[in-house]
Amino acid sequence: MSIAIDTKDDQRARPRSRYRPPTNWSKTSARTLLDGTARELAGPAQLNLLTRLSKSEDAKDIPVFVAGDTSLLRRTCVSVIGTRRVSQEGAARARRLARGLVDAGIVVTSGLAEGVDIEAMRAAVAHGGKTIGVIGTPLDKAYPAKHGPFQESVYTEHLLVSQFPQGSQTFPSNFPARNRLMCMLSDASIVIEASDTSGTLHQAAECVKLSRWLFIARSVIDDTTLSWPSKFRSYEKCVVLDRIEDVTERLR
Repeated sequence: MSIAIDTKDDQRARPRSRYRPPTNWSKTSARTLLDGTARELAGPAQLNLLTRLSKSEDAKDIPVFVAGDTSLLRRTCVSVIGTRRVSQEGAARARRLARGLVDAGIVVTSGLAEGVDIEAMRAAVAHGGKTIGVIGTPLDKAYPAKHGPFQESVYTEHLLVSQFPQGSQTFPSNFPARNRLMCMLSDASIVIEASDTSGTLHQAAECVKLSRWLFIARSVIDDTTLSWPSKFRSYEKCVVLDRIEDVTERLR
């Protein structure tokens, strides 16, 4: 049995940050969002992913709800992802990387979650860049609630994407599905910091299935307590990330 997540957080612990949902939003599809990009749905892997996301045996597309500037998807988009419980060093790496991507004209994509996601997205915006938030809740919810004001700025000045209808409940399974969609919408994904049980690994696995670039931070590769990185090293598009050029040189 699936248990819905309380996206209101614990109101007894701290006051809720008020979130104003977008009023100017539209319903589209994953296929439409990718039309005209280098990530067009041309192969069976993408269509199989759509089938899984839509939970339909004969699905060829899925509905997607968007608010903001969808033209950002026609630029190079890179997901910066990782643990919610990021270390100080990992947070600093996420910020540095986001600024480097912005300098290269790349759109920083992430999930608006605590930790790596929010560090990267805020750094991209503060550095004058563009960002895309692919969230695991409907557009009318912010999770965690304290990110509500920033989420408003994302749909107002950048792009906010969800595959979940407004008013629907939020379940744990939403977030792996969100990562799969984020992978589809991105040219590459970069893992800054993640444990062996991190939900981030869903997106790493989708990179392999969709033939997307997967970059893993050197600090993760060198962490002898982790077993998951070795499972991806044989993937031909898996690269150990030492410098921003490792990304930009492969996405030209």
